[in-house]
Amino acid sequence: MLKVRIQSQSHGNPYHSRIPLELNLNCAAGELHALVGPSGSGKTTILRTIAGLHQPELGLIECAGETWYEGRIANQAITNYSPAQRSCGFLFQQYALFPHLSALHNVAIALENSGLSKAARLAQSRTWLERMALSEFAERFPGQLSGGQQQRVALARALARNPKVLLLDEPFSAIDNPTRQNLYRILAELRQDLAIPMILVTHDLREANLLADTITVIDQGIGLQTAAPNELFQKPRNSRVAALVGIPNVFNGIFNSGRLDWLANDWHFDVLDKGKIPPASPVAWVIPPEGLTVYSQAAPHYLPAQVEALSSIGQIAVVRFSVGASKESLVWEASSAEIKRLGIQLGSTVFLELDASKIHIMPLRPINDPRRLLPAA
Repeated sequence: MLKVRIQSQSHGNPYHSRIPLELNLNCAAGELHALVGPSGSGKTTILRTIAGLHQPELGLIECAGETWYEGRIANQAITNYSPAQRSCGFLFQQYALFPHLSALHNVAIALENSGLSKAARLAQSRTWLERMALSEFAERFPGQLSGGQQQRVALARALARNPKVLLLDEPFSAIDNPTRQNLYRILAELRQDLAIPMILVTHDLREANLLADTITVIDQGIGLQTAAPNELFQKPRNSRVAALVGIPNVFNGIFNSGRLDWLANDWHFDVLDKGKIPPASPVAWVIPPEGLTVYSQAAPHYLPAQVEALSSIGQIAVVRFSVGASKESLVWEASSAEIKRLGIQLGSTVFLELDASKIHIMPLRPINDPRRLLPAA
């Protein structure tokens, strides 16, 4: 188990403004935890902090029962293991291979201070190259390898010392899709065999959704929400999380004891009140795709909307509706066959049914509000 609870007033470098850092996460052995957020939000700094390359002001980092870092008073660490003591495998975005060393010796260099003999170090390195399907490339230099092959050499090096945690800093961003799919497969196999915590930094939400057991959304150095992928996309904690994970249909409203009024429109919905939002509170709310149905004919409880944009990609069509007096945009995806059946075309009027039981309500909170770390409403 990896446990990380860190806090600093600021972090950054000369190329980025200094921003706070605040995160609380757990990652069990065999699990993959993804960190997602915009550029400069602190994702890589969190990996560097776990590895001992950056020191927070306060917090606790534990891995496999060992305390790697503990600071209870700002900038006064009780425990602070060096990077060499922390047993982290770190896979960088740009591979960081030594160009003058062969693939074999790039892996073996990770074992230099392991206490093994040279023969044992080379034998162990060959085993890892074989595991990455690179045995025949052992004597080649990085410049003689493809991007995917270089990445597998770097992964073999990161794992050569049998680390207690694997840190992955956007490892798939610089390779083509077929190579990426192959590396996904290798990573899935490693998860089963190695049973160590894995932390993945990625900008690609589809990648995080595909690979991760848990996702933490980070913005301006602060962990806004940690959840399983399905929960995150269906129940974002607040409107900022919804924006960062790309949820399209986010609206403002007033929630008052089970009644949600859609601002700037005359419609309201009866939504389950869990008692966590004060009466008459401004809120953000989302409706997932499965909560929206489109009809060509009117009915008393349907909402009229006009088609303001229509685009098709293969067999999938994306429609943007202009809804109500406010002309707010609502996005809907459907098959091209469904679009044809409903007779939808640019400028046409359709009627929408929103399933109130699928509506998710979120408080409107700035990211520096301390309530952001409370459970989602």
